[in-house]
Amino acid sequence: QVQLVESGGGLVQTGGSLRLSCTASGGTFSTYTMAWFRQAPGSEREFVARIGWNGFDRSYRNSVKGRFTMSRDNAKNTAYLQMNSLKPEDTAVYYCAARARDRSDYGYWGQGTQVTVSS
Repeated sequence: QVQLVESGGGLVQTGGSLRLSCTASGGTFSTYTMAWFRQAPGSEREFVARIGWNGFDRSYRNSVKGRFTMSRDNAKNTAYLQMNSLKPEDTAVYYCAARARDRSDYGYWGQGTQVTVSS
């Protein structure tokens, strides 16, 4: 069973930066597509970024393009989300997710980490 643990959230001012980490245990991390989602209060969970198993094939939601960068280190079983130029509308709980090669859905999720951007 794959377990994902996020860290790195916190309170930051507008324009600041944070780096989220997602460390996996169990399973074969290097074969999974990894993604970040977020959910703000009163809103549905939304896709933020994705990275393929080999570190290529990245995609981002439009509102974070040019500000957020997703990366991964397969040797450390960890995925990252570098968030720069943060805005109050980025405030949400951020969730890490993993998708196995033979699956179309993200079957593994972390518990989430809170990101709060003050204006």
